Amino acid sequence: MKRKIITTSDGSKTIQIEDWDEQYHSKHGAVQEAYHVFIKHGLSLFENRKISILEIGFGTGLNALITWKESSRYNLEVRYTGVEAFPVTKEEIRQLDYINELNAQELANGFEKMHDAAWEETIKLTNNFTIHKQQKDFMDIADKEDYNLIYFDAFGARVQPELWTETLFQKMFNALSENGVLVTYAAKGSVRRAMQSVGFKVERLPGPPGKREMLRAVKIDFGDVKS
Repeated sequence: MKRKIITTSDGSKTIQIEDWDEQYHSKHGAVQEAYHVFIKHGLSLFENRKISILEIGFGTGLNALITWKESSRYNLEVRYTGVEAFPVTKEEIRQLDYINELNAQELANGFEKMHDAAWEETIKLTNNFTIHKQQKDFMDIADKEDYNLIYFDAFGARVQPELWTETLFQKMFNALSENGVLVTYAAKGSVRRAMQSVGFKVERLPGPPGKREMLRAVKIDFGDVKS
């Protein structure tokens, strides 16, 4: 499928799949969406901890880069796993120019190393941040109670409805440890019900720019998760 680089409303770039009219990130702001959904309502819940994160849709590496950038702010030791079926190219990464967009020149070498690393290889970017990329179909995930936090950043249900079903959310539920959290930009009622049907307790939260709501799901109860 044909892909092109587009500029989103906050000035940051993303990849658009023209055949689907679908983007890797929100057209209303790629960086804003990543911060709002995955950092504000996900990562920030785990301050002063050692955590493991699973990203569904590693894509451009933007969420991983921002998580790495913010991990020191929250005093975190992070083990990050990114799953991707169709990797982006080095030229696309260059054009997206996320290092300059985030004013994160000190992370430039590590971000390049992140993308150059072989699939299934664990690399240490700093003493407090390791990353492991897996190239496979999301349906092949079979982890058991291995993650504290899941960034669910798959393409939308409009174009890939099979990724927003009970089948895949059961895999996500299984992959999370007790009190584990899943955050996603999605807010459809069918998605919320699919999450609930496998055991998640789900709350609606204010969405990022361009979206009224998003979802956060917890494996046990909300009493152990601060808002």
